[in-house]
Amino acid sequence: MSILTKKQIVERIKSGNLSFTPTLDIFQLHDHVVDLRLGFTFLIPKTWRLTAKGRETIAVTHFNKPGLQYFDVVELEEGQYFELLPHEYVIVSTLEKIKVPNDLMAVLYPRSSTNRKGLSLDLTGIVDCGYEGTLALPVRNNTEAQVVRLYPGERVCQIAFEELTESVANPHKHKYHQKDIVEGVGKEKETEVRLIMRGKIRELKEKHPAV
Repeated sequence: MSILTKKQIVERIKSGNLSFTPTLDIFQLHDHVVDLRLGFTFLIPKTWRLTAKGRETIAVTHFNKPGLQYFDVVELEEGQYFELLPHEYVIVSTLEKIKVPNDLMAVLYPRSSTNRKGLSLDLTGIVDCGYEGTLALPVRNNTEAQVVRLYPGERVCQIAFEELTESVANPHKHKYHQKDIVEGVGKEKETEVRLIMRGKIRELKEKHPAV
């Protein structure tokens, strides 16, 4: 695999092969990476809920429960900001919706300026070929006592594109927009989940081999 340069990224954007919505500005495009900006959607983990039994803490017991059960959704407007408390963890959407072609994959990296503020972006790293939508960024304030103010539109992470040795014929596409990043949280394939929760790892491997 080889990493796309600025010239190659621009050529693909002009041809419509690779796209960013809204379009990139001069501050985002670098020699071999693109800066992504913070979006307006913030997911704040809930700690408790009111049930028929009373006030119950929310325990994350497995990975297939609906995202909305675990998060409060905050949608900011232009001109508003989000203050991230010490040790607080949130998931934030990117401003840009990206569309990756079948012959590329991408890797996400935090910007060094983001880290210097005391923030960590626990990025999963890989953006699959064929992906279309906004990206969900897990952000944590690692400081002991400082509130970090986040502004929608600020550059927060970088994305590098790598060419695959061959195109993928029918990549599985995940299509989300800003308000849909909740739907991508905690979702796994149902068949896989059922087998894992029953402890049937051997059955999973035997019945669903990759090759």
